[in-house]
Amino acid sequence: MIDKPRKIALNALYDIEQKNSYSNIILNKLIKENQKELSKVDIAFISEIVYGVTYWKLTLDEIIKKYSKINLKKISPWIINILRMGVYQIIFLSKVPKSAAVNESVNLAKRYGHKASSNFVNAILRKIEKADYKELFKKEDQKEKISKTTSTPEWIIEELLKTRNINEVEKICTAFTNKPNITIRINNLKISNNKLKEELKKKNIKYSEFYIENSNSEILRIKDTEKTEPKCVEEFLELTNLNNIEKLNLFKQGYFTIQDISAGFTVKLLSPKKSNFILDACAAPGGKTTFIAEKMENQGKIIALDIYPHRLKLIEENAKRLGINIIEEKIQDVTKENQDFIEKFDKILLDVPCMGIGVIKRKPDIKWQRKKEDLRKITQIQYKILETCSKYLKTGGDIVYSTCSIFAEENENIIKKFIEKNSNFKIENTEIKEMEYFKKFKTKEGYYIIDPTEKNDGFFMCKLTKIK
Repeated sequence: MIDKPRKIALNALYDIEQKNSYSNIILNKLIKENQKELSKVDIAFISEIVYGVTYWKLTLDEIIKKYSKINLKKISPWIINILRMGVYQIIFLSKVPKSAAVNESVNLAKRYGHKASSNFVNAILRKIEKADYKELFKKEDQKEKISKTTSTPEWIIEELLKTRNINEVEKICTAFTNKPNITIRINNLKISNNKLKEELKKKNIKYSEFYIENSNSEILRIKDTEKTEPKCVEEFLELTNLNNIEKLNLFKQGYFTIQDISAGFTVKLLSPKKSNFILDACAAPGGKTTFIAEKMENQGKIIALDIYPHRLKLIEENAKRLGINIIEEKIQDVTKENQDFIEKFDKILLDVPCMGIGVIKRKPDIKWQRKKEDLRKITQIQYKILETCSKYLKTGGDIVYSTCSIFAEENENIIKKFIEKNSNFKIENTEIKEMEYFKKFKTKEGYYIIDPTEKNDGFFMCKLTKIK
């Protein structure tokens, strides 16, 4: 008999690889279709396998190659994913007995292959040991070692090495391997920070606070039971070991939304005021848009743009849940000029489409779906958006340009090119009190280059002011 959770995980992995499905979308779809037959433990296990195998694919393949006489490209998609699942369980899941990982993988191979396939799977998985992963750390070539031990494509490492040394790159790639906890942003339009903390305690939901340590301006986390003298980052909390957060009444009532602290700080850098007329040019699904509205105390006006109607619907739904009514959604291709917007806005947020390298630990598909050749095309789009939308800003107004990527080509280089061609703009480099928490990430030029760590996603942000 085939194990149901493993079968669902295998089907998800097949769709991710063969149909370019996004892991979170196909996973949610398959769990929803089978939820009556699944326990909470089953759902957690399926998610662990799907995200784990998707993230560690390069490393898993390296270990399989050690024992397989068949070229991996010649192995059927079903069987290679069964092998990856088995190896992942043996290497990374200490609570799964090796015998169970092997036997269940063999059962899957019988169903999705033939007798020879099941014998092949059995023979390889019985040889796998945790030491196979540890051996990869002995690679002499540093780039190869980082790639194989963190499951990071070498082209990403090479791109990062253009602006960082090998130790910094290793630290970033290691940070990718951390399993992210959920960070939430408290909606002060509906509830105070302290009140929400009280509600979380009542429900036995554990949280940690972000705070600034005066000695080095580094963001740290402390549990609510520990010393809280250092100043906490307002509005943000980290939740641990919590599944199905969208089903919580606190979430449904709009008391908070899910948002990484790095993403949230783009809004703090923008410094919106309640009298402002603001453009969020790449707005969907609306996390930053709604934070702007919250900082404006739901007063003023925000125009939120996206090219797809279904994505604008997400903004509308988020705003309604959070009790926000100052957002107007509009369909628009932001690379094309809109004459009605010329010099109309006080502030503009440009969280542009990007390679997404800073959020790999949340979206492991990025590593396999993005290619080096994509970088040139996406930087052309990014620059076009900045150049076009800069015309919509009033004199004295601000643009915040941001990405969830950490490649200089998408970030500093875009800003430098724009400033060279537009003498009526400057980088706003004054100290902003709201940004003191990320002070350590600020460069002398005024860029915030936030590398991914255990604590936060990777991000880039820069404020530009129109001076004439």
